[in-house]
Amino acid sequence: MTVPKPLLATLQGESTQPAPLWLMRQAGRYLPEYRQLRERAGGFLELCLTPEFAAEATLQPIRRFGFDGAILFSDILIIAKALDRAVVFRDGDGPSLPALTGADELRSRPDTLVLAPVYTTLSKVKTALPPSTTLLGFAGGPWTVAAYAIDGSGRTQFAKARALAGNNPGTLDAIIARLSDATAAHLIAQLNAGADAVQIFDSWAGLLPPDQFRRFVIAPTRRIVTAIHARHPRVPIIGFPRNAGTLYDAYFTETGVNALCIDQTVSLAQARALQTHGPIQGNLDPAILVTGGATLDRAVSAILAALCGRPFVFNLGHGILPETPLAHVERLVQLVRGGL
Repeated sequence: MTVPKPLLATLQGESTQPAPLWLMRQAGRYLPEYRQLRERAGGFLELCLTPEFAAEATLQPIRRFGFDGAILFSDILIIAKALDRAVVFRDGDGPSLPALTGADELRSRPDTLVLAPVYTTLSKVKTALPPSTTLLGFAGGPWTVAAYAIDGSGRTQFAKARALAGNNPGTLDAIIARLSDATAAHLIAQLNAGADAVQIFDSWAGLLPPDQFRRFVIAPTRRIVTAIHARHPRVPIIGFPRNAGTLYDAYFTETGVNALCIDQTVSLAQARALQTHGPIQGNLDPAILVTGGATLDRAVSAILAALCGRPFVFNLGHGILPETPLAHVERLVQLVRGGL
């Protein structure tokens, strides 16, 4: 007998009660078991690309909190590594890689040997998950990955990438086209390996003005969605163009994504309006989860009151913060599951 998956059903357009729940960066530094695992792995990339470790990191928050979704433990810059960019992660300093100047510096197709451990991780997790838990794959949006690759890090607020968008958009078009095709292939391979749905994280979409947002965020996302749905027509795709503001609506209606993830700057009135296009995911402020107490209770109550009744996935407006107390996450689960 097939066991229902509330998160997957919601992403497919059903209104489920209670709202399904998972958290961005739910496998991470706020968990003591993750910190121990990171020490064993010896480094972040080693953790991401060793299936035994990555599968364990993916499963840890499911064991502890029973979330409705397990998201692959990986990183958005794994695709850059597979395109021959040497990515390095240093503790406390974020990622760094050689600055990219043109599309010809990227492989025409991703190196499958680099990405194979990711798909092995998904297969391992699939067999270990509770049958009601949805397995999520993910990748970075082409603009966001391009921004890191062009600037070589995130320390400059992507000044080089933003300048390229304004001064030489054709060069950026070529880079993003190559990244779009590689990202689509990567997400399709994740689905083939067992993912039930995927999310596209365009974390720095909000840096772009409207015309550039349409060119470098909406158009490539539509290209990716079209390619995925040609192979997996019924698989839900979640889009997250963080800090898109008034452009969330255009993104949702023009990219073809099945569900929209929103950040904490989106008002509940705007979120309700966006729900007319399809399932919404979000958008508790991660700082409120750190604060906890009555502040957390009120915020969760307001979100549930405003957005339940239509397809809605409870999540944060961005990734969970490392200093988040475990007791606050436990309280959040209680609240969403009916403990108000």
